[in-house]
Amino acid sequence: MKLLRYEIDGEVHIGILNGETIQRLRTSDMRELMSGAPQTTGDTDEPGTVKILPPLLPGKILAIGRNYAEHARELDNEVPQEPLVFAVMPSAVIGHGDTIEWERAITQQVDWEGELAVVIGATARKLSEADALDVVFGYTIANDVSARDLQTRDKQWTRAKGMDTFCPLGPCVVTTDDISDPQALQIVTMVDGVEKQNGRTADMIFSVRRLIAHLSRAFTLNPGDIILTGTPSGVGKAQKPPQFLTTGSEVSISIAEIGKLTNPCRVL
Repeated sequence: MKLLRYEIDGEVHIGILNGETIQRLRTSDMRELMSGAPQTTGDTDEPGTVKILPPLLPGKILAIGRNYAEHARELDNEVPQEPLVFAVMPSAVIGHGDTIEWERAITQQVDWEGELAVVIGATARKLSEADALDVVFGYTIANDVSARDLQTRDKQWTRAKGMDTFCPLGPCVVTTDDISDPQALQIVTMVDGVEKQNGRTADMIFSVRRLIAHLSRAFTLNPGDIILTGTPSGVGKAQKPPQFLTTGSEVSISIAEIGKLTNPCRVL
């Protein structure tokens, strides 16, 4: 089931996306759907007539760095021996079609990172790997936008990864009944129509099961939390010469089972 959160006529709705039709649901809160079956209103909308919103407003965003060996190597980093965890600010979230923005005075090396994002659907603590997927509500696409110069200068990643607009999510959430194996997905990132990343989640160093179990030992996972699972190789910093985003750049990240997340860029 593809769940789309959107705005029409000034009102926020959630609907089930079926091709070119959205079946409107009785709730506008994605968390309500995590504890009960969706109920439709009988109304329908067309995707082309609505503003697509972030699929949910997460409580917390836990992200994983260097979870693909080729990505670690392309940036001359060591392959981690356990998940490398950092947090992204919820205020960084924007939706499909929204603009990624930054000030030139703050950063001049803004990079793309296409990722699979996991949407947690139940409260969980100290899970085993065997039980880890039981708390997943669904999956969406993320762009873990990264200011590379700030990563280097700050020595930690709070600003580099967490500035406003630096976490596009969407366009929808696909529930686990349609994605039974998160390690069987292909992630493709296009920048200005040119393919930059093409990787498979099977190549993750730490699987989604492993990540959820690992994180749940340190943090209570709550419904609506998001886990960003890392990016494949092909980021801008690793291009020869390095390539960074600027005003007019457009990033599109596709996972066939979920859809395409597209965002333009603007330097302020």
